[in-house]
Amino acid sequence: MNLLAPLFALGALAIAGPIIFHLIRRTTREQTPFSTLMFLQPSPPRITKRSRLDNLWLLLLRCLVLGLLALAFARPFLPRATPAPPPGSGQRTVLLLDTSASMRREKLFDEARARVEKRLRAAQPGDEIAILTFDRQTRTVLGFEEWRKLPGDQRLPTALQRIAALQPGWAATHLDAALLQAVETLDQGSATQPGRREIIVFSDLQDGARLNGLQGFQWPRGLAVTLDPVVAKKQQNASLQWISEGEDNGKPGEETSLRLRVNNAPESKREQYPLRWNQGTSAPLEAYVPAGQGRIVRAPTRPAEATALLISGDDTEFDNQLFLLPPQAAQLPLLFVGADADQDPKGSLYYLRRAFPKTARQNVEITAHRTEESIPAFRLQQAQLLILGDTVADAPLASARQFARDGKLVIAPLTSATSTSVARLLELPSLPITEAVPKDYALLAQIDFQHPFFAAFADPRFSDFAKIHWWKYRRVEVSGLAGAQVVARFDSGDPALVQVPLGKGSVVILASSWRPVDSQLALSSKFVPLLHSLLEQSSNLPAQKAQYFIGEEVPLPGGPQPLTIRKPDGTEVGAPAGSKFAGTDLPGIYTITPGIQRFVVNLAPDESRLTALTPERLTSLGVPLRTGHETPAELLRREGQAQATEIESQQKLWRWLIVAALGLLLLETLFAGKLSRTSGSSTVAPT
Repeated sequence: MNLLAPLFALGALAIAGPIIFHLIRRTTREQTPFSTLMFLQPSPPRITKRSRLDNLWLLLLRCLVLGLLALAFARPFLPRATPAPPPGSGQRTVLLLDTSASMRREKLFDEARARVEKRLRAAQPGDEIAILTFDRQTRTVLGFEEWRKLPGDQRLPTALQRIAALQPGWAATHLDAALLQAVETLDQGSATQPGRREIIVFSDLQDGARLNGLQGFQWPRGLAVTLDPVVAKKQQNASLQWISEGEDNGKPGEETSLRLRVNNAPESKREQYPLRWNQGTSAPLEAYVPAGQGRIVRAPTRPAEATALLISGDDTEFDNQLFLLPPQAAQLPLLFVGADADQDPKGSLYYLRRAFPKTARQNVEITAHRTEESIPAFRLQQAQLLILGDTVADAPLASARQFARDGKLVIAPLTSATSTSVARLLELPSLPITEAVPKDYALLAQIDFQHPFFAAFADPRFSDFAKIHWWKYRRVEVSGLAGAQVVARFDSGDPALVQVPLGKGSVVILASSWRPVDSQLALSSKFVPLLHSLLEQSSNLPAQKAQYFIGEEVPLPGGPQPLTIRKPDGTEVGAPAGSKFAGTDLPGIYTITPGIQRFVVNLAPDESRLTALTPERLTSLGVPLRTGHETPAELLRREGQAQATEIESQQKLWRWLIVAALGLLLLETLFAGKLSRTSGSSTVAPT
């Protein structure tokens, strides 16, 4: 049996206490006078010349309690026999090489690569080595399995050749994911190689490295992590961060309120940095930022041809460029099929055009199709929403039917009980429709706010539709419509809005229109957000952010044609429509064709935090760091201590010792009580 904390075993010296107390004997304090003996000389009790132990069993119990408690605090454990490595087995090592953007400084990557090569040349014949690179993702350059398959004389040349081909990228530093991947790589096939295991990190170890994934991770026993940092000579750095795109108001393409955050490193000795655009001749803006702080500034006026903002005056250039785009309005074509005139206030198209004003976020272009011919195919492909008017011919209805089957929405407001457009659109023999004229007006009484059409009104502040009066509507029999869902009803219980699936899309039937003769919907505050909600559900456009960071996936617009993405370096990559583009490996502006859409990709802000990461921060997360000054004997002793701690935590023998001590303490109490009662019951009789 071994002890994890042997110093606590000194507590067993407390056993001397009960022994000393048992050796002390005192004269009795009680005296009982007898009247018949008052004239006799007192005879004191006889004291023995040397002390002797009384109640040996009671003394033994007390000593055992103290001994068990001292042993429990010493945390004993039973050692396990560990299999010795077979002859010729060496060390399994994972070499982690940082290829993040911060390694582009000075010649840090060249120095780190040279250290990796030096470690490869120092490998013993029985060693196994795996090489991994990491930034935002962790990639395997040479795995253990491939290392074992290579002939002994080919391992070093192969590894050196692959190392020489590596270059740093532009992604952020995810050190936590790299360490976890290295542990998983070491665990693969570890049963066949029980030797020592080590992870060596070659990195600048900058403070912006992500470490959140290491919290709570249980590191395997016998694993050591060695840090081999490369240090830059120049530490002064300033960086830019785009925090507002400023497109809440204004006209399409107009840029307002462009705000930036300028960060200055704690090691910087400079406090003023000029900001200028990469194109144009405008005067630079001087940003004052104290060392170790950040300041919010407004960018200087952008020239028309400028695409990036530059900061100068620091020692580090890899993060001195911030790419920016002016607000881009999303182009959303909309089709109206009917004979309504644009300036007729009695028709539906008049209010429809005024419901979609041009903004900096979107540009809804409404095209009216008034002929009896089929809708052109290119308009159907571009359109995001289709709305039917009063009377529609068969050919445009066939186009609208195909539009819905392709996954879009067709809005069909009923303007007359004799209209057959909906029945022909759904290819039904007939659709029972009757005119309903309320006594005064009808109201929307039952609305499914969980449905996407009305989700924008779910908040109690916006869910009041009682102020919208419906003068008349059409009563639709929905029982014959397969899969129909009633989204809203009038106070009479009749359906007000019905969604009917058709192919991949659906047809939305409105029991009344927004013409003034039918309702007050077009004049209410609910009309515009309701139409925008319908357009959003029909277009299903991916949400575009103001900017993306290196390595993030960008959702691409849908459509029947494949897309081409032109990267900042001029290369073009094909991608299917509606997919996600993951090739954002360069900072700059990307262009999507057809459609000529653009998005911007910038360096992650954390990558500009270049202050050195302290080893204490990694140690606090449980990383088993190995210092570079440890001798093999010290490393072996530390690994043995870690193994002993793990075995003791699994066995937990101290619990059983505490239970045994409590049991003996109870037995001692009962035994001492019995002896006390026996001594108290004896009496002295007069002679």
